[in-house]
Amino acid sequence: MIKAKLDKGRPPTAAGSVTQEQVAKDFDRLTEIYERDINQAIAFAGMEHMFFIDKKRESIVRLAQERFGEIDKLDVLDLGCGLGAYHPGLEGAFRSLHGADVSARSVELAAERHPFVHYVNFDGVTLPYPDDSFDLAFTICVMHHVPPAQWDGFVAEMKRVLKPGGLALVYEHNPYNPATQYIVRSCDIDKDAVLLTPRKLRGLFGAAGFDEVQTRTIFSVPPKGALLTQIDSLFGHLPFGAQYYLSAIKAGPAGHAASV
Repeated sequence: MIKAKLDKGRPPTAAGSVTQEQVAKDFDRLTEIYERDINQAIAFAGMEHMFFIDKKRESIVRLAQERFGEIDKLDVLDLGCGLGAYHPGLEGAFRSLHGADVSARSVELAAERHPFVHYVNFDGVTLPYPDDSFDLAFTICVMHHVPPAQWDGFVAEMKRVLKPGGLALVYEHNPYNPATQYIVRSCDIDKDAVLLTPRKLRGLFGAAGFDEVQTRTIFSVPPKGALLTQIDSLFGHLPFGAQYYLSAIKAGPAGHAASV
């Protein structure tokens, strides 16, 4: 687990002791400069944040297609959506796209930028949706901001709002990657980050009762072009990638064909 640099805007906290309310306040405060700070932190890699956003968005669409076939009938949730950075390019891809976040300011700005998405602000504990609402729920680099004491509840809520047979996708930083450690230490918004190993994340989803729980690393090499993308995919079973994703299925029959 990694603790990034301390925030001068409030007293330091022990790793893992930050509250959900503090996380929400931090993201409200840093919303306007979030993208700039991320780009500064990853500048050494020679690519901007948008490159990694595009690749993960492509991954979400691909995994959804592998699970369900046609995806235009899916109801989809971005849990911890922030400013909705992954939503451009998804307009019309699904039947509905929803975003939920603890940062009220982020949700406000996201709604202005992406009127085709249904955004809500929530308390970080209980999602404001009925049981079995979504075919797909994804969360991208969010869980390391969730207080560890709430990890079980976060996963349980994700499962609750998924339909039987629904797909959960979680993208996270790989704590075994030195470049990732550097980026987390360099980014102000990650000052209280507690990174989850792939094994830990699989354990959380397995304990919650998900089926077909698996993880693969990504960004072992920058997937620029078809060849490097294929190489990156081949390296997915190794622990080298800068990030990784978890896929898991809520028990029950899927409304569409195939499984991840």
